[in-house]
Amino acid sequence: MITKIYKTICAICVISGLTACSDFLEEQVPQATLTQDEVKQPEYIDNVLISAYAGLLSIEDMNASFSLWNYDTRSDDAYVGGSSFSDGEPFHRLEMGIGIDTGDWPFNSIWNKLYQYLSRVSLSLDVLASSDQENATIQQRTAEMKFLRAYGHFQLKRLFKKIPFVNKLNMTEEDYNNLSNTEYTNDEGWQQIINDLEDAYAVLPAVQAEKGRPTKAAAAAFLAKVYLYKAYHQDDANSNQVTAINADDLQKVLEYTATNIYTGYGLEPDLHNNFRPEEQYENGKESLWAIQYSKNDGTTYGNLNFSNRLIVPCIPKVHDSGCDFYKPSHNLVNAYRTNSDGLPMLDTFADKDYTVGSAETVDPRLFITVGIPGTPYMYNTSFMISETNAWSRSGGTYGYYVSLKQNVDPALTDSYLFLCDSQWATSMNRVVLRYADVLLMRAEALAQLGQTAEAIALVNQVRDRAATLTTASVVSNYPNKYGIHFAVGKYNGTYSKDDVIKIIKMERRLELALESERFFDLVRWGDAATVINKFYSTESETMNFLAGSQFTANKNEYLPIPKEQMAASNGHYTQNCGQW
Repeated sequence: MITKIYKTICAICVISGLTACSDFLEEQVPQATLTQDEVKQPEYIDNVLISAYAGLLSIEDMNASFSLWNYDTRSDDAYVGGSSFSDGEPFHRLEMGIGIDTGDWPFNSIWNKLYQYLSRVSLSLDVLASSDQENATIQQRTAEMKFLRAYGHFQLKRLFKKIPFVNKLNMTEEDYNNLSNTEYTNDEGWQQIINDLEDAYAVLPAVQAEKGRPTKAAAAAFLAKVYLYKAYHQDDANSNQVTAINADDLQKVLEYTATNIYTGYGLEPDLHNNFRPEEQYENGKESLWAIQYSKNDGTTYGNLNFSNRLIVPCIPKVHDSGCDFYKPSHNLVNAYRTNSDGLPMLDTFADKDYTVGSAETVDPRLFITVGIPGTPYMYNTSFMISETNAWSRSGGTYGYYVSLKQNVDPALTDSYLFLCDSQWATSMNRVVLRYADVLLMRAEALAQLGQTAEAIALVNQVRDRAATLTTASVVSNYPNKYGIHFAVGKYNGTYSKDDVIKIIKMERRLELALESERFFDLVRWGDAATVINKFYSTESETMNFLAGSQFTANKNEYLPIPKEQMAASNGHYTQNCGQW
């Protein structure tokens, strides 16, 4: 098995207990015998840094998963699910856009977890800064930590917009007590993240000996993503609307998605390979950076992936008490319907519900993404999904669809799927950046710059892979076995800039569905209020729990700064707009 850096390596610095700014970097008693001088030496430096990497493992709190699936349920891709509205009630309020309280625990929970993680990274950077700066290992590890720091700030900024940046060395208690979440404008905040990533990109190698450490290509893909967010300016303090789209930022997206950066990377022949736990599929050619999980490290549960344990459905005779959260929406399923040319129905897909066995054609990516009654769960015919309460913890309140990308075949129990403390966990990695996203980010930048033909060509690359799923994939036998009709076509001809942008937005949804990108894409584009309110109006006709839902523009795009954090900020934090 390929060595993963998250295996136990004498982690000597663990930061915990974050409840306020002053707690960010509380120094703990070292759990090793290394001296302060020894930890600064290259041969020992990983003993410090492993604590930062370990902070990525979301076993700490399944409800504050770094996968952010909990928060993606605000989009039109998924319902919260669970047993009832009271099951994870704050998340249900989020998905409906009403009744949200700044004191709701999910806000403070994810804020705390991300800043706990950043505290580990900051301590590591402090140690590295006091080490030999001419040493190549020290330089590379510093680049890795800057990449990790960028990741933490990026996730926080997508969630909360106005955040304090922990981006200086050897900060004192007074420094933390005086942190402001408006030190930088929105645009400047993105630039702080970019600064870290550009430093990392300049140093990181093309290949890492240990999987899980970021590479130059990973830094490039991340830079492209952050520049794309930055391009859609939202700098009005009283609004979350896009005020301009910056061409210089889009050019940077093109720079960091250039083909020559990604030598050795490409699209997997089968999309499902990206979401398989077996060693031969993990860290494949499409995976630019993935959070590494493993099963045998000498601890009680190992470094297992608990972040998706609440997503597991009820599986008759296997796990009847599955939590069944993160339920794919009807709207998402219907988005995979295709017309006579095998192309998405960009404007009319929601006009009717797709059902297995109908004469309608669909994009096969649907069945890599969503488990639907009449088809097998995780491609194992021993577990056929049906519209029965056995498959739904809510008795069908949130429908009978199940998410597939995060789950593992129940037949792999005790090899890649484990029952730990009455809940499922897996050793499957979580892919954070993959090559399909790079192609689509480049396509989007090209389209916004008016280079529509080049943009369409990249979209068609992604669709070419989708087309191969009909004949050479885990779902290629679905037409014969379950009466499903596949059709995937290419875009041909000349399209306007607006049409190409619409095409790319749909392609991102189809390709990246249930990977926690959809809601943040909608906010970045400035489309959230329009799209989600339309979703509420149509979806509530069959999903009664959505009745009365309302997405409020200039409020619901971002989470409120948690009540606890506002109280602990010594008056240095400003609440997001929206009269929270």
